[in-house]
Parts: sequence; structure tokens; C-alpha cells
Amino acid sequence: MAGFRFHPTSLSGLEAVSATSAHVFPKHTHDTYGIGFLSAGGQISAFGRGQVEAEAGQLITVNPGEVHDGAPIGRTPRSWHMLYLTPALLTDSVSDLVSSISELEFELPVFADRDIRHHLTALHHRFDQGPEDLPADALLEALVLVLGKALLRRREAAPALPASLARVRKRLDEDPTSLADLSDLAREAGLSRFQLIRAFQRHTGLTPHAYRMQSRANLSRRLLMEGLVPAEVAAACGYVDQSHMHREFRRRFGLTPGGYRSARLGRNPVQDRSA
Repeated sequence: MAGFRFHPTSLSGLEAVSATSAHVFPKHTHDTYGIGFLSAGGQISAFGRGQVEAEAGQLITVNPGEVHDGAPIGRTPRSWHMLYLTPALLTDSVSDLVSSISELEFELPVFADRDIRHHLTALHHRFDQGPEDLPADALLEALVLVLGKALLRRREAAPALPASLARVRKRLDEDPTSLADLSDLAREAGLSRFQLIRAFQRHTGLTPHAYRMQSRANLSRRLLMEGLVPAEVAAACGYVDQSHMHREFRRRFGLTPGGYRSARLGRNPVQDRSA
């Protein structure tokens, strides 16, 4: 049965998700580190690191800000289990290994490692028993073991975002609900519209419009997690109406705003339906 399950955890900054879905996810990024595995089916994804295919049993990773998409191989549902860690939690988990997490990354978007898979499988089995079965200290121990094996030192530092583009990104981050005019953004960056679009996409993987749309969708997700109902979220995020948010949310995240809110607040599995 297709659906999503958000497991409660005892660690702040950790999200655990299990899902079965044939949904095709568009290009997007996370502001967290993600590591998990496929338990059934297969997936094809385009990363900045190249196009990759993953099959059942393989591990999958994503770094913060890394643009990627995801589609099932053969259009049949695939099942996956993921852990998403905030940079703060990752820093706490590996603070005795490096002075800064900027030195570390998941180098491979798809790989195989029996020990890491064993630890992750055991964690997700215990998540099914409830957070009381996996106290924070035991969970942190498991994360340290997984991250210590999966994270590698960067071969080269990530290129810094030019100051002109950083100003544009900051404006989009601070108010993703506004209809930012492309000409205004270009003037702020000191570039033509064509130059802005090309440069912003080259450095972030997304055009300014796509970046704003993603930021707005992420804001709507945070507000739903805080308990607002979909109609309130649609108004707060500047969507034309609730049905507009409904379509955009499901396209991006694979389930409806109401389904996501119920799953996060009630921690119940939600079937991947359009209504």
C-alpha cells in the first residue's frame, strides 16, 4: 500500500520517514543531511553529481542544498526509509571527528555497505516500536556509528556564492511569499535578467523563480507542522487559493497538505491519495 509514515524520534533535529510511493519528485533541495535505503523497487535520480539508479538494498544520501529529483524505475512504487539530520545535530554527532562539518559530505548518492544498512534497518525497526523504545543516548550512538562510516572529507571546498547572488537568495529566503519581480532582483544583483538567471542556476541548481517556489512550499510545510490548517497556510504563504497550494504541495512532496498535517501531528501512516 502506498503511503508515508513520519516516525517520532527522541532527538531534536532528526526526522525519520518511511514511504512507499510511485510519485515523481521534481527538482528540489533539502536543508538537512539525508541517509537511508531502498527496501523495494528502484529509483532513478539526477544529481549535480550525475544521474544515478538505486535498487532495493542500496543506500541513498543527499547533502544540504544539493539539487536532485527522483522517479521510480518502471513507474512502479518503490519503498524507502530515510533519516534527515539538521546541520546542528550532525555537528553534535561528529564533533570529535572534525572541527567543522563543512569538511564532511556524503560523497556518493548511491552505494552499498552492509554494516551501515544493518544499523539503519535496526533503527527503523525500533522506530516502529515508538520513541520510548529508542532513548536519545542510544539513538545518538547509532547515528555516530553510521555517520562515522558514511561521511567523507570533502575533496575540495564548495565554491562560495558571489555576494551579488547571495543578496538575491537572502531576499528570496526572507520573504518567499512575495512575487519577487525578476527585473528588481536583477538590479539588486547588478546583472541583466538573463545573466541573473544563468548565474543563479549555475550556483544553486535552480532558477530564482524555482528557488522561490521551493522556499514557499517549505514554508507551507513548516506551518502545517506547527498545526495550522491548510486554508490558513494557503493564505499565509500567498497562494491564489487552497486548491492551488494543494496541487503544488502534492506535486513536490507526494502527499496532500491535509495528509501531511495528519501524518506529522498524529504520526499515523497516510496513503498517497490525491484527495
